Amino acid sequence: MALWWACRVLESTLIVPRRLGRALQSQGLRGTTYRFPFGDLKELARLAMAARAKPMPPLARHHAARESPLLQRKISVTWLGPTPRVIVNDPKLVREIMANKFGHFQKRKHTGIVRRLSNGLVNHEGEKWAAHRKIINPAFHLEKLKKMFPAFAACSNELITRWVGYVESDGAKEIDVWPEFQNLTGDVISRTAFGSSFGEGRRIFEIQCEQVQNLVKLMNSLYLPGFRFLPTQLNRRIKANARELQALLRGIVSKRERAMKEGRANNDDLLGLMMESNIAETKQAGNSKPIMTMDDIIGELKLFYFAGMDTTAVLLTWTMVLLSVHPEWQHRAREEVQSVLGDNQPDLDGIQQLKIVSTRSPACALLCSHDFSRKWKSDTVVSVLVWSLQVTMILYEVLRLYPPVVQLDRQTYKEVELGGVTYPPGVLLSLPIVFIHHDKDVWGEDADEFRPERFKDGISRASKDSPAFFPFGWGPRICVGQSFALVEAKMALSSILQHFSFGLSQSYTHAPFPVSTLQPEHGAHIMLKKL
Repeated sequence: MALWWACRVLESTLIVPRRLGRALQSQGLRGTTYRFPFGDLKELARLAMAARAKPMPPLARHHAARESPLLQRKISVTWLGPTPRVIVNDPKLVREIMANKFGHFQKRKHTGIVRRLSNGLVNHEGEKWAAHRKIINPAFHLEKLKKMFPAFAACSNELITRWVGYVESDGAKEIDVWPEFQNLTGDVISRTAFGSSFGEGRRIFEIQCEQVQNLVKLMNSLYLPGFRFLPTQLNRRIKANARELQALLRGIVSKRERAMKEGRANNDDLLGLMMESNIAETKQAGNSKPIMTMDDIIGELKLFYFAGMDTTAVLLTWTMVLLSVHPEWQHRAREEVQSVLGDNQPDLDGIQQLKIVSTRSPACALLCSHDFSRKWKSDTVVSVLVWSLQVTMILYEVLRLYPPVVQLDRQTYKEVELGGVTYPPGVLLSLPIVFIHHDKDVWGEDADEFRPERFKDGISRASKDSPAFFPFGWGPRICVGQSFALVEAKMALSSILQHFSFGLSQSYTHAPFPVSTLQPEHGAHIMLKKL
């Protein structure tokens, strides 16, 4: 066994990397040379540490280099340990890779910790991915999301009530909005996924947050075959967390199964909708066993918590920061929200009273101009899920400047030709979303500036190379929960704009840094003033 393990390590860390490196260099791809056994991991850690040691001023434009310091270098190939990573900056090639028309690419192969964190739709391939996507999709349709409005509204109202309590004593208060928004989105995902309050789901939230930190530690270290089975302190903690999380979620799913069998389940939440869809698809396929097993459902629930909470929290945080720096856009957004909602809270009743927008209006054209907006379209109207043109443009511009996920990865599993280069199996293709979103050749000389009006004619016309906007991915694997995230963000932002004006605190330190998502390393300290 020891000899077998040694041969595996030697092959994966020396023989295969050198073969792949020669294949890429022979085609003119320039980059670093593989250094046994860590590749560029040490250099990446050094650059990241140097970038983090220099906080940026709030108005800094060139923040992308701080988030991915190695990707800013004008090179094609770097090494993540023994794996060659080719950086793909061309938006056309990025779209081709993510479209994956001929099935040449797959998601990056992850270690066990990634699967423990979110072993759901995002990690599946082939038939299993297609089956799960078909089952999960109905839970995020427009009509289903409408049923979740009361949960969105209740969580937003609790946030506003808490903030009003903060500022009532002296009329203004400094608040770190980053943990506030984490609690908000954790509350939303708990209620919409399980029908429970955030208090009941808090332990799930805490475990997932800790597992994310553990994931970052492992991804920044050299992966060796069998390493996860060694009884290190980190591995023991990861396994203990995984067992506890599995038990918590298994209890929730089992309780719902019993309620469904007894006919007393309210299945308006994501868990219920997914389980109902699973039953329907299983019957339609004529299977005796469910398509999604208990473990499959638990994996998707982990993903709901991880993706559904983090993405919207960082979107709202950077929106507050940018609207603090650009008060003119804060004013414009507030005016539009007040003109649509007045003093009404954006709850379900308020939404039903809002003016309906024609499908021929500019707002509809904006929201229906991209693949991930097609589901909002109806024959006669687009309801105020569209909300307002100003708020939508602002959120899109925030997603452009501060995409929650700064890069996406795809891996070749067979030989494939792309952009005149033939890639052998085992090459990691890195799609640096944050750099494409800041590319002046694509977005113009003002690419680093906050200009929401660039989206006034829709996403497809916002960039020179149409389109080059990938905050939720692209193609068949585009994020299934993107509409959920945008509706949640619009509800929360509209409530905040109705009740508060805000600006940056003097204690704010601008330090965007990617953990699982692009997070404010030192928090986001905002001065709130009640209107």
